[in-house]
Amino acid sequence: MEDLRRFRDRREGGQALAGTLGAARHVDGVVVALARGGIVVADEVARELGLPLDVVAVRKVGHPLQPEYAIGAVAPGSHGVYVRASDGLTEAEIAAAVERALAASEELDRQLHERRMPIDVEGKEVVLVDDGLATGATMVAAIRWARGRGARRVIAAVPVAATQSAALIRREADELVCPNELEQFGAVGFWYEQFGQVDNDEVIGILDEAASRPPAPPAGGRG
Repeated sequence: MEDLRRFRDRREGGQALAGTLGAARHVDGVVVALARGGIVVADEVARELGLPLDVVAVRKVGHPLQPEYAIGAVAPGSHGVYVRASDGLTEAEIAAAVERALAASEELDRQLHERRMPIDVEGKEVVLVDDGLATGATMVAAIRWARGRGARRVIAAVPVAATQSAALIRREADELVCPNELEQFGAVGFWYEQFGQVDNDEVIGILDEAASRPPAPPAGGRG
């Protein structure tokens, strides 16, 4: 869909994505947002699907000479590591960059789960949600994290994605749900009119509110 109208904000993107996922398909699952921006989108998805909500602390692996340039991404633990390019770095330099990113990921995870233990995803269908796919690196790290923790099935779900990145994610996940794939993509933020930073307090607040919601009835019993 190259004529996509930009979403007003992440909430609207999440509502569009939730409608695409379809609540009836998902049983014994959990929605896991990619921290931090994915939490707002994921909250709408979890609400519509009637599933628990959690977050995974993904961090980009920055190039040692250009920290803003990502050569990959990580999620907590040894399984959630993805390096997409060496860019002339030695194995030792890459390993050091990965270790720095893992330390940042573990610290963010500790902060986001300080009040609430992470949900156990073993044996469950995990719906991984972010606000979009540019390179796809953080989503690959999240997929590997979920598989490493014993997820039964892993679905990646985003409102918008670059076509090339969508192809990458389809090779990693059991399924990709994305209503808008674009050849001409640019940055994720371009596809949202409002795309402010999401801080830890907002993430924790959304998790707290989601945990207080009563379980939704099965999709077949709604209406």
